[in-house]
Amino acid sequence: MLEITTRLDAETVVEKLKAAIEDQGLKLVAHINGQANAAKIGVEVPTDQILEIFHPAYAVRVWEACKSAGIDIPLRIHVSEEGGLIHVRTRPASSVFAPWGSPQLDAIGAELDPKLAAVLDALEEVMS
Repeated sequence: MLEITTRLDAETVVEKLKAAIEDQGLKLVAHINGQANAAKIGVEVPTDQILEIFHPAYAVRVWEACKSAGIDIPLRIHVSEEGGLIHVRTRPASSVFAPWGSPQLDAIGAELDPKLAAVLDALEEVMS
């Protein structure tokens, strides 16, 4: 698990993550805003958001390597608030693809792991 904890506000964190995702040549596939969805039913919850990220070129490679592995894409970044801090977590792509036992997926994971780490590292730069 890749993880970073910050005192930055959730809005800043999400915007910085979105910019870093683009900087790494990835695409934001979906942004699921859990607290906004909970508010629709009158419930207030702390920050809980998911950023789903990938890129069509990687998706095609995943499908070519192992069509069933498509269940594991897009990759996800979880932004949550606990104890007044914002936590950002993601699984390394290599860990996500490892159970498939595919050398091609292992190679894709190895390419994506540094990109995911760089996305989270972008927050460290802001906190410095």
